[in-house]
Amino acid sequence: MAALLLPLLLLLLPLLLLLKLHPWPQLRWLAADLAFTVRALRCKRALHARALAAAAADRKSPEGGCSLAWRLAQLARERGEHTFLIHGARRFSYVQAERESNRAARAFLRARGWEGEPGGREAQSAGEGARPAQGARDAAAGSSVAPTECSVARLAPGATVALLLPASPEFLWLWFGLAKAGLRTAFVPTALRRGPLLHCLRTCAARALLLAPEFLESLEPDLPALRAMGLHLWAAGPASLPAGVPNFLAEVASEADGPVPGYLSAPESMTDTSLYIFTSGTTGLPKAARISHLKILQCQAFYQLCGAHQEDIIYLALPLYHMSGSLLGIVGCLGIGATVVLKSRFSAGQFWEDCQRHKVTVFQYIGELCRYLVNQPPTPAERDHQVRLAVGSGLRPDTWERFVRRFGPLQVLETYGLTEGNVATFNYTGQRGAIGRASWLYKYIFPFSLIRCDVATGEPTRDAQGHCVATSPGEPGLLVAPVSPQSPFLGYAGGPELAQGKLLHDVFRPGDVFFNTGDLLVCDNQGFLRFHDRTGDTFRWKGENVATTEVAEVLEALDSLQEVNVYGVTVPGHEGRAGMAALVLRPPHALDLVQLYTHVSEHLPPYARPRFLRLQAAGAYLPLTPARYEALLVGELRI
Repeated sequence: MAALLLPLLLLLLPLLLLLKLHPWPQLRWLAADLAFTVRALRCKRALHARALAAAAADRKSPEGGCSLAWRLAQLARERGEHTFLIHGARRFSYVQAERESNRAARAFLRARGWEGEPGGREAQSAGEGARPAQGARDAAAGSSVAPTECSVARLAPGATVALLLPASPEFLWLWFGLAKAGLRTAFVPTALRRGPLLHCLRTCAARALLLAPEFLESLEPDLPALRAMGLHLWAAGPASLPAGVPNFLAEVASEADGPVPGYLSAPESMTDTSLYIFTSGTTGLPKAARISHLKILQCQAFYQLCGAHQEDIIYLALPLYHMSGSLLGIVGCLGIGATVVLKSRFSAGQFWEDCQRHKVTVFQYIGELCRYLVNQPPTPAERDHQVRLAVGSGLRPDTWERFVRRFGPLQVLETYGLTEGNVATFNYTGQRGAIGRASWLYKYIFPFSLIRCDVATGEPTRDAQGHCVATSPGEPGLLVAPVSPQSPFLGYAGGPELAQGKLLHDVFRPGDVFFNTGDLLVCDNQGFLRFHDRTGDTFRWKGENVATTEVAEVLEALDSLQEVNVYGVTVPGHEGRAGMAALVLRPPHALDLVQLYTHVSEHLPPYARPRFLRLQAAGAYLPLTPARYEALLVGELRI
C-alpha cells in the first residue's frame, strides 16, 4: 500500500499546488494526509515484522518473550551503548536497562518459586532451593533483610503485582522485570489512599504491592487493611521499614543480570492482559483497564507516528501510572530507540534549563504544563534551546498560540486517545485547536465515526431502522470506533457490568460492534476534529479525570450533609474544569469547614477535591425559563 501511495503523491503534486491557490475544504490537506498515511503504513509493517520475528525466535532466548522483553533485548544488541534514560545525575544505556530489568525479573521469579538454570530449564521450588546464601546477598546489597521475609512471598505465574511508585528508573526496571517474569503489573496512582487504594488493589486482584519508602508514613493507617487482604508488601528502597515490609531492591541488587528465558513471558495470545492502568469510572471509583500485549506493541509506534527518530532526546515529566507517561512516553521511546529525560515531577522554572543541559528535542506535554510555562517570567534559556516538537493532548487554542509565539519555532502535535480505547487521532498538520483529522485516508488506517446522540444522557440517536446516524460538519457527535481483532476492546478487571455502555451494537449495520469513547467531538468542513465535551458524570482537572459520583459518595458520608451534587466548572486561565460541590445541610447541622476539609483530604486525592462550595436551601426551586431549557438541551446545565 505504501509503495502505491508514494507514486500517487508525486502524480498529485501539480494538483496540490493549484489547490493551495483554490483552497477546497478537504482536499487542500491531501498532501499532509497522504504523507501521514504512508508513515502509518510503514509503522504497521515494521511492527508486524517485529511480531513475526519474535514468534519465530528461540523460546529460550529473550527475543522469544513478550513485546517488552524482545524489544529491550533487541535494543541492547543493536544500540547497547546509546543512552536510554537520564534521571537527575544518573544515566543508563540500553545495555544497562536490559541488565537492570533482568535482575528485577530474577527477583520476581524467585517470588514465583522459579529456580532457572543456564539451559533454561524451569524448576518449581517450595523452599530456598539453589538460592544463594542470604549473607552473600545482603553483603552485595548492603541490606539487613531477614532471610525469609521476601522468599515467603510466592506468586503464581500471571499474578498481579501493584506498583505505588513515583516516576524513577526503579519504576521502569520493576515494570520491565515483571513483564519478563510473566507477571502482570498494576500501575496505582500515587495519590490514592484509604478506600480508593484498597478498591483498586481488589479490582485487579493484586497479590503484592511494591511501594516507595516515602509513602509509608501516609500509608500507615492502611497497612492493617493491606495485610488483611493477604498482600505481600515490599518497599522499593532502604528506609526505616515496618516489620514485614522488606526492601525488595536489596533482593534485586543481588541477582544475576543475565538474560531471562523468553518462554516465561511469551503470551498465548497478543490480546492477553499485560498490565492494568486505572482510569476514572463514570459511575464511581477507578476502574482497572486491561492493557494487552498487542496495545503495548502498538504503542511502540507512537513517536514514529509523531515524526520523532532515534537520535531525539525526549523530555518526560508525566506520571508513569498514566498511559501517556508509560505507554506513549516510555514504550514509544523504546519503539524508536531514542533517549528519554525522565522527571519525577514537573518544574516550570527549571524546564528550559533542563532542555538546554540535556539537548532536548522533543517535549511530551499535557495542556496544563504548557500553561505553566507561558505563565513563567521570561528567561534566556527559553529562546536558546533545541526543542523542535511538542507532543501531547489537552492544549487549549489560546495557550497553543502563546506557547508557539514565545518559545518557537517548534511544531505542536496534538493527539487524542483513551487508556482503554481502540482509537487515536493525530493533528499532524499543526492546525491550532484541532486534535486530529477525519480524512478518508486517516479513517482507512484508523477507522472511527461521529454519531448523533442525546447530549443529556449520552445515548446514541437511532433512525427508524435502529441504526445510528452520522453527524454533519459542525455538529457535535459521539466518537465511536469499530471493534476488531486489530482494534479490540478488552474492558476492565472485574465484572462485565463495568463495561456497560462502552460497546454499541448494530451501529451502522446488523451485527457490527463499536467502542463508545463517551466523548463529543466536532468535525469542521475541512476535516479537522475538535474536542467539544465529555458525556457522563466526569470532568478533567489537573490532567486527571474526576468522577463526580465518587466525590459525591465521599461527601455524602458526612452526617451534616443532606444532599450533594458535584460537577465541573470552567475557570478562566485554567485547563479543564474545577470541582464544584453544591451542598444542602441536614437540619439542625451547621457547616463545619474544618471537618469537611479533614474528611475530603483523608478520602480523596488532591485533584478530585472540590475547589468550590455552593450552599443551597433544601428544596430550592428554579423556574424552567427558555434560557435554562436551551442550556439543558446542549448540556451546559444539568439537573
